[in-house]
Amino acid sequence: MIGGIGLISLSETRIKTLSYAPQMKLTNQQIKAAKYGHGKSKLFDGGGLYIEPVKSGSKIWRYKYRLHGKEKRITLGHWPETTLKEARQKHAEARKLVSEGIDPIEERKARKMAVEESIKSTFESIAREWLGKQAISWSKSTLKKTTARLDTYIFPWIGKKPILEINADDLIRCLNRIEEQGFYETARRVKTACGSVFRYAVATNRTERDPTLALRGILAKKKTQSLASITDPAEIGGLLRALESYQGHIVTRWALQLAPLLFVRPGELRTVKWPEIDFDNALWRIPASKMKMKQPHLAPLSHQALEIFTEAQALTSDSEYVFPSVRTNTRPMSENTVTGALRRLGYPSGTMTGHGFRHMASTRLHEMGWRSEVIERQLAHKDPNAVRATYNQAEYLEERRQMMQEWSDYLDKLKRLKPLVD
Repeated sequence: MIGGIGLISLSETRIKTLSYAPQMKLTNQQIKAAKYGHGKSKLFDGGGLYIEPVKSGSKIWRYKYRLHGKEKRITLGHWPETTLKEARQKHAEARKLVSEGIDPIEERKARKMAVEESIKSTFESIAREWLGKQAISWSKSTLKKTTARLDTYIFPWIGKKPILEINADDLIRCLNRIEEQGFYETARRVKTACGSVFRYAVATNRTERDPTLALRGILAKKKTQSLASITDPAEIGGLLRALESYQGHIVTRWALQLAPLLFVRPGELRTVKWPEIDFDNALWRIPASKMKMKQPHLAPLSHQALEIFTEAQALTSDSEYVFPSVRTNTRPMSENTVTGALRRLGYPSGTMTGHGFRHMASTRLHEMGWRSEVIERQLAHKDPNAVRATYNQAEYLEERRQMMQEWSDYLDKLKRLKPLVD
């Protein structure tokens, strides 16, 4: 009996010792050798951490835990991208959260949402969102230029920074870089665009203030220069004769000849479409989408202008554009076409530009005695009365018809004047 009792005690002691033996930790060799369907599918490392080979061939690290009476599992990564050491570190962090009553799965979701929200709240993401809104009302060229300025001068420096953290000093450094290159007007436009982005962010509850308001007067003021233009009658005559004798592409010559007659903005002229020309009523009906002030505009056509349009119609009516590109009739001529032609005719940038025809007409028409409000309406300048501007596209129309015909006749007269020097 004594021996028997001794044997039983010894056996119980052995069983107890085996039951409470610490679990063996995994080794890299075991993990590497583990395969789906070979023996036990899960290899445990202790504390709920295990690796599970799956049918696809991957081996996934998981942590099994209980929280608030429920059993849960969270994936900690894939082997070998996530090593044994890294899996244990992630496991330790997750176990700590569980010990504090925090669900690692919910914590991960919260971190992901915070990162996504942080990305959405950067200056660049909000600026691109704002640009997308402007695409509805802006012309393609304006949108392209504004986007290019932000891409070049702002996004590389503060684009990834949360908009809440951007201050006036950050913007000053960006603007100073632009000024150091001598691009004073670009710096002003960039500042204006940034201000619009900040105000959009304020309106959409992404920030609380517009730091550009603190930058008033901070930019260097460059002495303004009026746009290069010819206003002397004798020189205007010489210019008109040069335009008429242009030996380049015929479509470019028509655009050059219409530029002084119509004195619209260069972008409006080069993109004119045939449906906009009302031959019966001698009108060019320019849609709001093309106008700088986003208001439709009626431009009376003199008989000289109508003659040029009629001549062009015989050649380019198969395109929707009056002045199609030389490469394809599905696009208008390049924005540099008229300027380039002026240069080839011997008029450098400091002498005459495509925009200069507007200044030429304004100067001479005022001296010819036409009322300022009639001239301004023909130029489609911004009306300070916003309500009136919505309805006044035909304002002074009959008076403007007379003015435009008299202007065309005046240009014909200057063109016929004998130059002082041959």
